Amino acid sequence: MSTATHVPAPLPEGMSASTPTETDLDDLVRLLRRHEREARGWPGAQSDSVRAEVSGRGASTHRHEMVRDADGTARAWLSLHDRAAGRVLVGVTIDPDLPDEQADPLADWAFDRVQELGRELLEERGMQRTQLDSGAFADDERQQRWLRAAGYEHVRDWWQMTRPVDPAADDEAPELREGVQIFRVRQDEGAGMPDEDDLRAVHLVLEESFADHFNSYRETFEEFVSRLREDPGHRWDHWWLATVDGEPAGAVVASISRGSIGADGTASPDSSYIDYIGVHRRARGRGVAKGLLRTVVADAAARGRTSVGLEVDADSPTGADGLYRSMGWETRYVTQSWHRMVTLDAEAEQ
Repeated sequence: MSTATHVPAPLPEGMSASTPTETDLDDLVRLLRRHEREARGWPGAQSDSVRAEVSGRGASTHRHEMVRDADGTARAWLSLHDRAAGRVLVGVTIDPDLPDEQADPLADWAFDRVQELGRELLEERGMQRTQLDSGAFADDERQQRWLRAAGYEHVRDWWQMTRPVDPAADDEAPELREGVQIFRVRQDEGAGMPDEDDLRAVHLVLEESFADHFNSYRETFEEFVSRLREDPGHRWDHWWLATVDGEPAGAVVASISRGSIGADGTASPDSSYIDYIGVHRRARGRGVAKGLLRTVVADAAARGRTSVGLEVDADSPTGADGLYRSMGWETRYVTQSWHRMVTLDAEAEQ
């Protein structure tokens, strides 16, 4: 391993970097939508999700920088989400309208800057190393090239799946096997807050369910709940717990995905999204996962939503994609995970 000192790439001439504020949100949304249209084929970014990260509930665990050119046009957005001890989610969005001769040096600077910000988070947490977790759309060769040049490794593919909802056919509660029960996380009638015992049961079941999955790591209860509450689509009445013979055995956490406004001004309806679904190993084979999935679909139908989305590991050890496909889910597009480690000692990484 080389011990040569790494010299950070300079910010290209004529460009300036700053921490975005509320007044920058519209430009960030437009930049992200341009990127999505080019890399995936259609835009999906929403103002409420960007606002939540930059200036809303999620701002305390995020760090951001945006880059403007000499004309004031937003050309890049860097984001780091301090998700949990040892895990930082990284986003680097470069304006797809920039040609390679301008975009490449900007990307070099952006990924170097991300490492600097990652080290700042390490110092604050009193840790020596953390994993930087970034991503790309499967067809975005330019983003993949930048990630590779920045020392990231392509480690996984994810199928982004969706299932249409028929309000007339999907609104019935699922039939469950003997001993299996599914109920919505309880809430106090007065305060509207969820029962903490139920929340802890959901967290514990999910932690144990994913223990044998790719890149699994322990997230404290406080980190888990705080992170999910940052999502503008979060609702407590979208959490369900399953029991088998009275013991917690499975759980699902879902959220609202807001409809978007198309180029013709037509608004698409809201949909539901399954953020997490897990079944404890001791309860697998009892129909718990299918029951949880049908519960979410029935809830979406009752709310007049048109679809339910989810993400599945393309190499899932449980073969979950087979269950999803058998129940009507189809892959809409594919994303990739790219990882690299960053340490407080920058020279040790060279």
